[in-house]
Amino acid sequence: MRVWSTAGAAVVALVVAPSAVAGPPLVSARAYYVQNGATGEVLAARAPARRLPMASITKLMTVLVALDHERLSHVVTVAPGAASVGESSIHLRAGERLTVRDLLEGALIQSANDAADALAYDVGRGDEARFVALMNARARALGLRDTHFARPDGLDAAGHYSSARDVTLLARLAMQRATVRSIVRERTATIAGGRVLHTWNDLLGTFPGLIGVKTGHTAAAGWCEVGAVQGAGSTIYATVLGSPTRAQRNEDLAALLRWGVSRYRTVALVSQRVYARAALAYGRDALALVPRRPLVRAVHVDRPLTARVVAPRVVRLPVRKGERLGVVKVFEGRKLLGARPLVAARSVSRPGLAGRVGWYAGRTVHHFLGFFT
Repeated sequence: MRVWSTAGAAVVALVVAPSAVAGPPLVSARAYYVQNGATGEVLAARAPARRLPMASITKLMTVLVALDHERLSHVVTVAPGAASVGESSIHLRAGERLTVRDLLEGALIQSANDAADALAYDVGRGDEARFVALMNARARALGLRDTHFARPDGLDAAGHYSSARDVTLLARLAMQRATVRSIVRERTATIAGGRVLHTWNDLLGTFPGLIGVKTGHTAAAGWCEVGAVQGAGSTIYATVLGSPTRAQRNEDLAALLRWGVSRYRTVALVSQRVYARAALAYGRDALALVPRRPLVRAVHVDRPLTARVVAPRVVRLPVRKGERLGVVKVFEGRKLLGARPLVAARSVSRPGLAGRVGWYAGRTVHHFLGFFT
């Protein structure tokens, strides 16, 4: 980092120059959304509020509502309506008893419709419609403006839709639950009855840093997925709704996640170096001011950063090593990214009486001789 200024004033210094970054990749999905999960900043989007079927991504809300009402150890008796639901299934039998934890794994890993419906019948006290009403109430409370549920499993139904923006927010909220985080990153699991589950998430284990979260597919929805990847100091979420094929969905989502991660890099905004020098009395060498500790952050690669240093021109003696004497702040535009105190790099004592008298005498002689020359 280069710093140019005099101590005592606010100093602007160039930290990181922006670099050219290509725009988001072209994808075939009907809608997509890319967001920084830590800051909420939207990095790219297409038709983010368009209401579309989202298939089994629905199960993220089913799981949230179930966790709101039941313990993981609670034992669920599978209702006949859940056992008879079609398509993706773990072949539950009416009257069979499984824990909520087992059913969550079935719903999230293998996207089993019967597992989702078993949870719904249990929480709804035998009434699936009651559970769906809880889902919609939760959606409203979470601010999902373009979402409405008609089923707990995500099968095609009139009035069952969401948007790329809402799905991304739902995934971010679901990932705040430790149980959800641990389940959605699993590629396989074994639950009650010796059932071995296998994920539909093809990117798990193949895309670096991917930690979930949920896939979906129906005839009306096409191929959908919301994914999350841990990047340079942040978690990037991306959602694709309505990709034409499973392979294209994987390609679209991977491209968006890769691009989202590329938007950031981790840099030392404040490093262990001298940021200012303050003059000292009695002829002592200038005092170096250094940060107490470094500051490392993930930052946008395409935005200029500036550092502002405020430090005294002169420091009175004595001064102790580590004494706070200034500050360096780093900004992205007007946004403060972080700050570090500037401290004295060494201790300097104040001369005794004899030393001060000697110094003043020397200065007097110097000025006197300068007068005649």
